[in-house]
Amino acid sequence: MKALVRTALFALAVPLSAAAQNSQAPVEVEADRLDLDQRAGTAVYSGNVDIRQGNMQLRGERVEIQRNEAGELSLVTATGERAYLRNQLENEETPMEGWGRRVIYHVAERRVELIDQAELTQGRDQFNGGRLEYFIDRGVVQARSDVSGSEPQRIRMTLQPAQ
Repeated sequence: MKALVRTALFALAVPLSAAAQNSQAPVEVEADRLDLDQRAGTAVYSGNVDIRQGNMQLRGERVEIQRNEAGELSLVTATGERAYLRNQLENEETPMEGWGRRVIYHVAERRVELIDQAELTQGRDQFNGGRLEYFIDRGVVQARSDVSGSEPQRIRMTLQPAQ
């Protein structure tokens, strides 16, 4: 059992390291339950999940981590009424914070999807909509009002003037 827990924790280290300022920081996980399937390449944490490494934090009622066919970590999905992702980039004064009923982090692309009642705060700018995509390295935000299985959620944004 101890080996399985170590494997599950290691599974978290790679995707969070890719975006964390300090990749050598320890990964801290709190959850009520862990289900690990090594053959399928998945680790599922459930029950008030809180994952932290360096300047990155991910929270949700359920967090699933998936590996691709090559065994590399490829996808981290957090779900809940208000799943949350926070990332403090080295060159930014304030962190990027995102909320949604589903938060998906595409590891290789360094792309975050915030889906259903999505909200993104970057600096003093705010974006809301049905679906927001944030490209971490490029600082690009794409917003859509449509969400599969839900009523359209109008896009709103507040952009603060440069100072």
